[in-house]
Amino acid sequence: METSQDSGLSALEIDALRRLAGVLIPPDAALAMPGADDPDILADLLATLGRDQARVQAALGALLAAGFAAAAPAEAETLARSRMATAGPEAGTLGRVILQCYYRDPRVLRALGQDPRPPFPGGHVLEQGDWSLLDPVRARTPFWRDDRAGAA
Repeated sequence: METSQDSGLSALEIDALRRLAGVLIPPDAALAMPGADDPDILADLLATLGRDQARVQAALGALLAAGFAAAAPAEAETLARSRMATAGPEAGTLGRVILQCYYRDPRVLRALGQDPRPPFPGGHVLEQGDWSLLDPVRARTPFWRDDRAGAA
């Protein structure tokens, strides 16, 4: 499991993130689907926060300030859903990163009938289109500076 040093989040923020992810996307035993609070999904989320870290921390901070960490399960769910629906771009970023990591998980992709692999190099079949549609673009006078001219 990712530590708080690796992700840039405190232990309290990681616990809040885990709890929130489980509230937003709970596990479904009937469909054998993990919740977004699954350790593998949470580890992916923590490892890939990157440029979203500040907004995620701001959204988690607002949730924690509202008493999310100490709230009973039903109250935590109500609090999370109301805050996520009304809290602005930080909450939107937090929701996006949770969804992105959830739908990137191989178990979830298989359940959706998708092959859990990158699109390339395995590739997908792409039907050939009408390349003549690019002729007007090719015929246009270039509008960019050609840096290759002075590089010789």
